[in-house]
Amino acid sequence: MTQLPNSTDRKMGLVIDLDTCVGCHACVISCKGWNTENYGVPLSDQDAYGANPSGTFLNRVHSYEVQPADGHAQLIHFPKSCLHCEDAPCVTVCPTGASYKRVEDGIVLVNESDCIGCGLCAWSCPYGARELDVAEGVMKKCTLCVDRIYNENLPEVDRIPSCVRTCPAGARHFGDLGDPDSDVSQLVAERGGMDLMPEIGTKPVNKYLPPRPKDTVEDQIDILAPLLAPIADEPKGFLGWLDKTLEKL
Repeated sequence: MTQLPNSTDRKMGLVIDLDTCVGCHACVISCKGWNTENYGVPLSDQDAYGANPSGTFLNRVHSYEVQPADGHAQLIHFPKSCLHCEDAPCVTVCPTGASYKRVEDGIVLVNESDCIGCGLCAWSCPYGARELDVAEGVMKKCTLCVDRIYNENLPEVDRIPSCVRTCPAGARHFGDLGDPDSDVSQLVAERGGMDLMPEIGTKPVNKYLPPRPKDTVEDQIDILAPLLAPIADEPKGFLGWLDKTLEKL
């Protein structure tokens, strides 16, 4: 079994704004592309263009309709990937030591050469953030693009996870959540960022920013109302004749 470090030098992670995410899945596609071409074995697909396609993804977006106590229902898009927990059960349950948490930045990774594909880490993860690559028989998970964020061959603007770089809505943020003065930590403090399922005690590093309450204005003007209003109470002309004729049938 692998032991977790007592502490890490930094806590690199994501902050995801549920108010801003539009559910476009650009992060999903970008993640799939980068991690298929670079770190580890490619992310495989099975029967991609067939009747029952499946595949391995490190990041997925789920959409839920939420009904607040007051106001109208809202559609919330919920991206989900590895949360790089401080007390990561996927690490301590691994029988080969393939899963581990780095001391220098707190990123949880899988040494694929040591992974036997037993699935214990996926079973122990309460967030369902790990997936078994069927083609390779190894566990795959978000790496925070560890091969990208430290790559000095890339322009500095690109040294962030692929999903963050790609997000057109600016809903994904990356940084050191262990530094209270970092941009991500200040964003969490300002917006009331929250842990996912804190009652489990895994202490996820990634944070979610809750949706802002929607404005409610009495007697709102519906700009589409004139277009949707009936043109006439009773049909006239040919339509009027046709309506009366059909009534007699």
